[in-house]
Amino acid sequence: MIRNAFRRFKHHRRLARALAETATRPDKPGRPHGLPSELVVSLTSHAARFPTLAPTLRALLRQSVQPDQVILWLDEGDEERLPAEIHAMAGLDIRTCPNWRSYKKIVPTLLACPGAHVVTADDDLYYPADWLEQLVSAAHQGATVGCLRAHRIVMASPERPAAYEAWQHNIAVAQAGADVFPTGVSGVIYAPGVFHPDVTREDLFTRLAPSADDVWLYWMHRMKGSQPRKIGGRARILEWDGSQVVNLRAGNRQGRGNDRAIAALTDHYGWPV
Repeated sequence: MIRNAFRRFKHHRRLARALAETATRPDKPGRPHGLPSELVVSLTSHAARFPTLAPTLRALLRQSVQPDQVILWLDEGDEERLPAEIHAMAGLDIRTCPNWRSYKKIVPTLLACPGAHVVTADDDLYYPADWLEQLVSAAHQGATVGCLRAHRIVMASPERPAAYEAWQHNIAVAQAGADVFPTGVSGVIYAPGVFHPDVTREDLFTRLAPSADDVWLYWMHRMKGSQPRKIGGRARILEWDGSQVVNLRAGNRQGRGNDRAIAALTDHYGWPV
């Protein structure tokens, strides 16, 4: 009990520091990104997350490197339920799209901005001021898929991975290769043209991987020959209090949603070597 109380205390102290740090960032554009195409930060949210969405958006809009667009995708009608402070945020593009669940953070942007570097973000986290700069730096160094958090895939046989829970989670060293599995929670940058053409096919991703967008996206860029690059050391996730009432990650792990998606995609496409 004492240990849990101390953990909660440390968590609340980290949250307070994160909010204070975000509030002190310069309210002006960051440096140019220097990429050869448009740079778009893309995320989605839903009404249950709206009470804790503003600090995430402030962190994304005040980065040391300036994106060309920050797009927030919502279900039709949800834009009317957003707090007024979010509508007032300069530089935020609020759009609506079909209810594709977690796929809303990337599929509509791929359709709307096909030639862009796309960076995905989650709606419930603190993002440091140099978060985007780190991802852009990876792209400048040749990464077509770069991420700050990744797992290492463990294979049960040459063409079949072990169960998702048996993989090496949140790897602690920078590396690149086919066995690096980016996790979207900490952000991923995707270069133009990195995905298989099926990536935006609603009939396939809603059937084969309905709640496992990380798995779907891994297949889609690996089938085009990507070598995903993990940046830096072990990633730490800092979630806002109250943001985890609805959470897909637990179901995908303990509920084996990722394993079901992996099996379905392997049956449909084969292992993406």
